[in-house]
Amino acid sequence: MTPPTRAQAPAFSAEQFRSALGMFATGVTVVTARDAATGRRIGLTANSFNSVSLSPPLVLWSLARAAGSMPAFSRGSHYAINILAAGQRDLAERFASKLDDRFEGLALREGSGGAPIIEGAAAVFECFNRSRYEEGDHVIFVGEVERCTCSEGATPLIFHGGRYFTELPL
Repeated sequence: MTPPTRAQAPAFSAEQFRSALGMFATGVTVVTARDAATGRRIGLTANSFNSVSLSPPLVLWSLARAAGSMPAFSRGSHYAINILAAGQRDLAERFASKLDDRFEGLALREGSGGAPIIEGAAAVFECFNRSRYEEGDHVIFVGEVERCTCSEGATPLIFHGGRYFTELPL
């Protein structure tokens, strides 16, 4: 028997796929960078974060190809992945919005390559923009972690079933 060389067409709708994906509880991140061309700070909420390798230390996240911030993230040398703490739901919503300056009034420090670091995050990964892979309607960014910090005892913000939680419901 010859194995297939292509996947079969999906037997489900986009809505069914999205609902099924929503059953996987994730942490919530805000990915930040500084646009190399303009110097402007950019950032967005993402829950497509994952570890890749311990040696070298690699993580990944993905961004829709159509995202307005795609050119800035593609050409930049560095970005930071800020894992939000339970009390930072407002930041998740702010960075998922269309606000002009999502950074206004935030306590920040500058990280590797100028990437803004959000104070109070549960953990932060400062990454060199190592590689990108175009897959479907997204680009997968693989970052080589240059620095990381973790707030001991922090409770992460969780996203599940289209809602935010500070702990998973039983």
